[in-house]
Amino acid sequence: MPGGRLTQQERQQIALGLADGLAYAEIARRLQRPTSTITREVMRNGGPTAYRADLAHRATEHRAHRRKQAAPRAPQARPQPHGRDAEAVRAYEEMFTTTMMASGMPKMMARVMAALSITDSGSLTASELVQRLDVSPASVSKAIAFLEGQGMVRRERDERRRERYVVDDDVMYQSMIASARAIAQVGEIARRGVGVLGPRTPAGVRFESIARFLTFVSENTARAAEQARDILHTKPDDTTGPAAREDRTAV
Repeated sequence: MPGGRLTQQERQQIALGLADGLAYAEIARRLQRPTSTITREVMRNGGPTAYRADLAHRATEHRAHRRKQAAPRAPQARPQPHGRDAEAVRAYEEMFTTTMMASGMPKMMARVMAALSITDSGSLTASELVQRLDVSPASVSKAIAFLEGQGMVRRERDERRRERYVVDDDVMYQSMIASARAIAQVGEIARRGVGVLGPRTPAGVRFESIARFLTFVSENTARAAEQARDILHTKPDDTTGPAAREDRTAV
């Protein structure tokens, strides 16, 4: 499997693959590169709709030139509790961040979410995030505001009256509920379009179909999240939780 930096020819192949609608995994397979490499390359250079091979290549050369001039310190894996492999944790954090970016989350928000999620406490202060991610306080503040709006992070005060940002164990539940609400809101806007465009016109019929589809998806997303919520609080070895009951039913 090839290693090192992507070549200009490989970037041209990525651009062609995106234009053909290929998934990151398929582009990676054709180039014999890890999928995370392709995902990171695309998201770092405008995303799938704006990626251009020539601009991406020049941007990479510019960053490399700046790194040589600045001679920054190499990132070091932080010491880890519970006997964890520090390098493996660092690599996983990067992979988790890249995956969330591929799902549509902006880079800074994805980095903050990953940093919070992999801590045992599920919480960090603003200063801890600034130091951990080597970014400005303003960047952290903006990311937290976004994640709060998505129902993925909340704020609390610790015993020293410092504001902490917390990822709860049911963060995925909160995220799904927020997603269901957002889908429902789009469905409601689509339904209003029916009245504006006329229910018997082609555009009105189209918007009515969109509204019914989104309403169905929203309601079922929320219902599924409610039904599965207990799984988030069930221990892996719990023989009485919903997951275990479901397994026994399947048998």
